Amino acid sequence: MSTLAFLGTQELVIVAVIALVLFGGNQIPKLARNLGKAQKELQKGLAEGQAEVDAEPDTDSS
Repeated sequence: MSTLAFLGTQELVIVAVIALVLFGGNQIPKLARNLGKAQKELQKGLAEGQAEVDAEPDTDSS
């Protein structure tokens, strides 16, 4: 089950207000952009790692 499934509308609003107070209105878009870039890099790295695992020959010597 997703973590967001436990968060209701009120909780999300509270988190958004806290983020706005902590980071300020100008920093929120930059933070979201950097988070998106980090997610893309993570997915790219996972895909490359899976491709390497798939490319390795099966050397099971048992």
